[in-house]
Amino acid sequence: MVTPASRAPFITLEGGEGAGKTTQARLLADRLASAGVSCLVTREPGGAPFAEAIRALLLRADLPPRGAMTEALLFLAARSDHVTEMILPALDAGKWVISDRFADSTFAYQGAAGGVPHATLVELHRLVLGDFRPDLTIILDLPPEVGLARIGSRHEIGQGADHFENRDLAYHEALRQGFLAIAAENPGRCVLIDARPSPAEVAARIWAVVEARLSGKMA
Repeated sequence: MVTPASRAPFITLEGGEGAGKTTQARLLADRLASAGVSCLVTREPGGAPFAEAIRALLLRADLPPRGAMTEALLFLAARSDHVTEMILPALDAGKWVISDRFADSTFAYQGAAGGVPHATLVELHRLVLGDFRPDLTIILDLPPEVGLARIGSRHEIGQGADHFENRDLAYHEALRQGFLAIAAENPGRCVLIDARPSPAEVAARIWAVVEARLSGKMA
């Protein structure tokens, strides 16, 4: 039986829109592979078939407005499926897992920016996930105007804005403050990294953190 202490590490990348999470997840996986570490790269919402169906619903730009609690419950349903069907089986099989977003995004988006009380989200996550949490969370920090400008460049080459990207600057600033608070409150798990430098420089900083905190798991 695989115990939580003997599972492979679970790493999450968090941050606001345009912070480079997807790029950094791929670069970290490549670096781990070069070190002989097998890993699974996944994402939220999504990562498993049912969760991907929920993702398609949540990110549709043409949906009518809905409350933050409704969003939180949908994200939690997707997360339950993701953890059960993809993350835990991979960790138990000895694969490192890198997820582009996880539970901290719900605390930032639906909590800090959306207004769902923190205690409510804590209790919901306890009911859905128990004490399961990442071993390491990298929070990529970026001024929201910079992140939104990066997203704008993507849209110019044909990728449309989703439901969350379309929200106003005040919402995205509240998101940033939410992630900064998460980093400050969880120093044992979270590391804050400036996402403004080049992708290669950010990747080097992330790798330094992974080596410092999880090198013993690479053997």
